[in-house]
Amino acid sequence: MKAVTANRLGDGAVVYLTDKDQWAENFAEAARFPDEDGADVLAAAQTRAGEIADVYLIDVDEDGALAGRTIIRETIRTLGPTVRTDLGYQAARP
Repeated sequence: MKAVTANRLGDGAVVYLTDKDQWAENFAEAARFPDEDGADVLAAAQTRAGEIADVYLIDVDEDGALAGRTIIRETIRTLGPTVRTDLGYQAARP
């Protein structure tokens, strides 16, 4: 399974393509696609260059969780720096 991720141009936030063809910040809202459909979905998402940058596919398992080699990279992209928890996205969380 695959999902599409990118960065929103307005603020640089990590976003995921949803089933409603919109961008969401929450990974749980990301649409999941069979591997064979991933290239077509990615091509369609790349046409929205005015909204997002750095669009690419990520691996997800059958339960919809991150899978494979992308787990660490995507976790860091979503949460922010790993060396100081007072910086990045995690700083805003209680």
